[in-house]
Amino acid sequence: MHYFISAGEPSGDLHASQLISALRRIDPHASFTFLGGDLMAGAAGCDPVIHYRRMAFMGFSEVIRNWRTIAGNFTRARAALESAGPDALILVDYPSFNLRLARYAKEKLGIPVFYYIAPKVWAWKEWRVKQLRRYTDRILSILPFETDYFAGKGVDVTYVGNPSKEEVDHRLASAGSREEFLASHGLQADKPILAIVPGSRRGEIRCNLPVMDAVARRHPELQPVIAAAPGLDPDLYERYSTIPRIEADTFRLMHFAEAALVTSGTATLECALAGTPQVVCYRSNGSRLAYRIMRRVIKAPFVSLPNLIASHEVIPEMLLHRCSVELVDRELSAILPGMPGRAAQIEGYRLMRSRLGEETAAETAAKTITDFLK
Repeated sequence: MHYFISAGEPSGDLHASQLISALRRIDPHASFTFLGGDLMAGAAGCDPVIHYRRMAFMGFSEVIRNWRTIAGNFTRARAALESAGPDALILVDYPSFNLRLARYAKEKLGIPVFYYIAPKVWAWKEWRVKQLRRYTDRILSILPFETDYFAGKGVDVTYVGNPSKEEVDHRLASAGSREEFLASHGLQADKPILAIVPGSRRGEIRCNLPVMDAVARRHPELQPVIAAAPGLDPDLYERYSTIPRIEADTFRLMHFAEAALVTSGTATLECALAGTPQVVCYRSNGSRLAYRIMRRVIKAPFVSLPNLIASHEVIPEMLLHRCSVELVDRELSAILPGMPGRAAQIEGYRLMRSRLGEETAAETAAKTITDFLK
């Protein structure tokens, strides 16, 4: 069969490449047309129609500045979809673009549509549920709580497992020893590590790193280390902190740390799967008004994936005006060795892991797609 896959950012490229490999194992004659990156190209054996580097625009202002490129991308993707005539369209995250493509595939071409790693409509932009119900044949969910949500909205959904769990377990098996990690980065062997994970975007770093730096300085017994995002200018970090940085080794830093301060995002799930107690930080502009607006806009009871998966507060979420030095320090102190909050958080991690199940996401998704098409 021929599959058309659309992924518009690096994480989608990773997950889609694993799905391509799984589809090949089930369907040895499978062929692919795709929007994505180098990992997908390696798995599919051909180049992307559009590389995600031309697609990964984030935020309102960036989208406005690049609207001609985005419009051109969609025209090109639509033409490629028509030309390929695939047996199925598989969408990976990237909802603003992919939902438009789903509509075109369904209404104009009559192609079956699968959504792997669905938009987080349970948190915001819930109106997209109508589009998912109308333009997709099956959602392949990677979050267990989504099945009840989507089923309740009349959307066909299958939980396929969580790829982050598989990736983390693989990394844990190949992480090496703490001593090797410390030596490779010139870190002190006699001091516990406090991992500082301020995000990968400039705005996140600007807003969160000053608070994280100030909290770290209250704990001289710990060795703070910043997880620096690849490709960002070192000057950006140096404006807000003189704490040592390591680049392109965030997971091992979190794994070998005693505790972590993590900006909300996928890193919170990876940190939890690694078993390291953490405090979630998300400051933005820090105003109470912004916090009230956010709580009205976001429908979910939590913003961090570990809490959403466990269905209760496993890790403290210090959001906006609550992301202050005093409050973050209080929560960090409660999860350090010997404190009761540490044991409670680790027990919450165990519950979260059990709810993610043992399914292999890419394999289960590939089997679900091929069974449907048969």
